[in-house]
Order: sequence, then structure tokens, then C-alpha cells
Amino acid sequence: MDSKRDDARTDYGHEAHDHADHELHHHHTHAADSRHPGGHHLLQVENLTVAFNMYDPSAPFWRAGRVHSEVLHDLSLSVHVGEVLAVVGASGSGKTVLADSLMGQWANNAEVKGRIWFDGTEQDAESLASLGGHGMSMVPQGVNNLDPLMRVGDQVLGAVRTPERRARMHQLFIDYGLGAGAERLYPHQLSGGMARRVLLMCALMDEPRLIIADEPTPGLDLELAVHALDDLRSFADAGGGVLLITHDIELALRVADRVAIFHDGTVVEETGVGNFVSPDLLRHPFTKALWHALPGHDFASISNEEVEA
Repeated sequence: MDSKRDDARTDYGHEAHDHADHELHHHHTHAADSRHPGGHHLLQVENLTVAFNMYDPSAPFWRAGRVHSEVLHDLSLSVHVGEVLAVVGASGSGKTVLADSLMGQWANNAEVKGRIWFDGTEQDAESLASLGGHGMSMVPQGVNNLDPLMRVGDQVLGAVRTPERRARMHQLFIDYGLGAGAERLYPHQLSGGMARRVLLMCALMDEPRLIIADEPTPGLDLELAVHALDDLRSFADAGGGVLLITHDIELALRVADRVAIFHDGTVVEETGVGNFVSPDLLRHPFTKALWHALPGHDFASISNEEVEA
């Protein structure tokens, strides 16, 4: 997303199209229930590139020169109303940079190019940041994002403490299986699963339309991880949208409608989970390689040349 815009970029006509359920468009195919209320996606990202001007980390610090490090390049993805899109990629591959970029949290040394729309309106860094808590919410990666010195009820409630917000906060604690007494607990008094739910409740407090969940399951056993993802599934089923960022493709396939395969700083394929029944339904060699590596499949090898094709 360029800081200076060309007036010609105010034409959003390509957003308002009807699409057949399985038609390839905007770099992706649909799941069975993908829809476009209003003729557009809930979130659409086109050709996002994020690079950082930084000192060379491989050089001695007293001689380090400046380098241009590109973390995301030419990345496109979309989230429909009522669905979970899982962005699946290796840990440390830049997925958190994607999450921060979508929330308008751009570092001072970042160079960001591309286009982002939310609910059919094109955004910039300022408008994306203003959507935080007012349309989009983030479930951060670590439970250490909770303030250890503040009771969790106060953290869910936030700075605005009207009777209406208190009533919503109390209801969220009930909805997510945490009794009223849990509101007065401190983060260190919570189990890992409880802390993850508090993070989700913080995101839900302002009734967002889109939740960006950045690795919400590390440190949880399988039962708790599935439970946490079921909460996101329920949010989507109620009419929201979820961008689930994860390295666990097995869990992603259990909860998501569509999967965006993240490789080398970009999305190489975005497709419905139904296509993972067979590698013949997948388009990109890297996605096919992931299919072969899943438990119960044949672990057939694919050459680097094929993956990079």
C-alpha cells in the first residue's frame, strides 16, 4: 500500500462482481458456502509487499551496513463473510508481519505496497489502525499479551466502562465457560486454555466483523486447541469472518473453510479445504508437497525444482 496514491486507483469496479461458487477469481477458489454480500469480500488483500530497511544482521555490529529485507512479497488473499480462512506456513516465515500489516501496525522502517479492502472500502495504514476494535480485532499470538498486574475482567472490559459494556463483558465470561469469579483473577491464575479464551474475549468485546487470530493454539494440548478453534468457528458461523494464522495444517483443515498456503513470503495457493481430499485438486507444487506430507498420505517426495515452479 503506497503512501502516495494515484487518483486512478479510486476505481473499485472489480470488487463488485458475482462469482460462481467454484470459479477462480482474485487468486482463489471458493468453499461450498463462500458468498459475496454486497458484491465484495469482507477482507481483500492484493499484491501486498512488506520490506524493512535495517542493519545487516549477518555483519559485525560495528560494520553492519543497511540492507533492504523483503518479508512479504506480492501476497494476495481474501476472507468471505461467514468463513474461516487459514493461512498456513512455517513458524518464523513472516505470518505475524502479515497480521500486523492488516491491523495497520507498520514499523517506522517498513515499506508497504499493495492494496487492502475491508468490507469493500480501500484502506491505508491510518484507516486500518482505526478499524482495530471497530470492525477488526486481533487475537495475539502469546498469552503474555495479558497485563500480569491487571485482573482479567478489567482487561476484557477495556478503558470505556459503561453499564452496557459491563453487561457484555459479563455475558462473554458466561458464553465462554468462565464463571463470574474468573473476572477477578490475574493472568497467572489462569490455565493456558482459560488465558486463550480471555484473549478471544478481548477481541470480541467490541463486536468485530473480522477476527485475525495469530497462532492461537501453541502450548495447548489437542483437546484445548480444538476447543479454541471451535470458538473461532462459532464466530464465523454467526456471520463474522476469521483469518486464522497457523503452522498446524491438520488443525486448520479441521476448522477452516478455505486454506491459503504461505511459502517464501507469499500465498502460493488459496483453495477450499475440500480440495485437500486429493493432490490432483491442488494447483501449486508446494501445496501438493504438503498434502503428501500429511499423516495417512504417502510421504512422496517432490523436488525443489517442482516446488519452486
